[in-house]
Amino acid sequence: MKRVLIITYYWPPNGGAGVYRWLKMSKYLPEFGWQPVVYTPENPEVVADDPELLREVRAEVEVVKHPIAEPFSLYKRFTGRAQEEKVQTAFLSEQGRGGWKEDLALWVRSNFFIPDARVWWVKPSVRFLKEYLREHPVDAIISTGPPHSMHLIAMALKQATGLPWIADLRDPWTGIDFYGQLSLTGWADRRHHRLEREVLTTADLVVTVSWSWARDLEALGAQQVEVINNGFDRDDVPKDPVAVDERFSLVHIGSMSATRDLPGLWKALVAIMAEDPVFHARFALRFVGPVDHSVVESATAAGLGAHIERMGRVSHAEAMRQMQRARVLLLPINDTPNSAGILPGKLYEYLSVGRPILAVGPQDGDVARVLGDTHLLLPREPLQADHARIRATFEREASLAGDHIDPYDRRTLAGAMASLLNAQATARG
Repeated sequence: MKRVLIITYYWPPNGGAGVYRWLKMSKYLPEFGWQPVVYTPENPEVVADDPELLREVRAEVEVVKHPIAEPFSLYKRFTGRAQEEKVQTAFLSEQGRGGWKEDLALWVRSNFFIPDARVWWVKPSVRFLKEYLREHPVDAIISTGPPHSMHLIAMALKQATGLPWIADLRDPWTGIDFYGQLSLTGWADRRHHRLEREVLTTADLVVTVSWSWARDLEALGAQQVEVINNGFDRDDVPKDPVAVDERFSLVHIGSMSATRDLPGLWKALVAIMAEDPVFHARFALRFVGPVDHSVVESATAAGLGAHIERMGRVSHAEAMRQMQRARVLLLPINDTPNSAGILPGKLYEYLSVGRPILAVGPQDGDVARVLGDTHLLLPREPLQADHARIRATFEREASLAGDHIDPYDRRTLAGAMASLLNAQATARG
């Protein structure tokens, strides 16, 4: 069996969206002749604690850990946050804090931690892994980001060893939705772009999760880009079906950031409630996971305040149960310049449970390609004519999961990744 070194920051018991792609890849890669060797921090900042995920780390997976130094403790102390408070990604803020300390912390993070707050881990990791690889050889390297510091580790190892290297970009680098929110100096912006181009042109292969983002990466200089989508694991779909909510629940699973706010949809829902007393009595807007304060304020201002339910973070297993329970699943695509390529990881798990999906995003984006004609995709400002389609979505009962979701099965996707690894190993000779 060939061995592949996977450099990832996110690994159980850390939960959250960044974990699942490579947790699931490592679960199924051994079936295709590749033993995963996962390199991850020994003491990372915990974004979402989900120890249940440790059960999914198979015995064939070798996990190598090394200490990391991160600035989050200093950041929390400076801004007055509790040390146990979770640092949210994508600038999500549940409490709506601000002030000069937050602004200064953002400026320091933006200009002194390039590409991200894990950059202090790069040099120690390169030293450690060079020694490790002398005694435990591998046949290929994969780095996955964000955080994109992982790619800098892999690039240094590629230059030192000549091993084939696949750079996996789960999200863009300078094209990520919150890049414009960083307080970058011109020097810092240029350095981000230089490092990004160096990674894209040094890697033997670049992999990303959507077709639009693949075109964007090619435009930035990547010579060969492949798309391997995120997906769903059939083992995660609850075997004992959860009863569908009697209420007309519109449920969002995961982080609801400010760029996912849907003021147009909130207004449409209020208008439907004004027209339909039954819908008004039964409707609930349920958030399972962290919600930016601006989203709650927006929905409340539109008139949905009395209908909002917040569950906070839950385990991945519970999130799957909440998906099955939902009357309709809400899928907002970020209102950002890179929206055409945004395919949230939750999309595939939504598909796997067979509940109707109400998506809001670009009509010609990649999300339309995945959803097809089975689900409802609305523009950010729904029209009066859309109200009847929205209302009808809450009456659908039949399961919508079918053969069309098979390409997004995690086992199938791991097979596609193994094929790319085989090609790289063969090319090296």
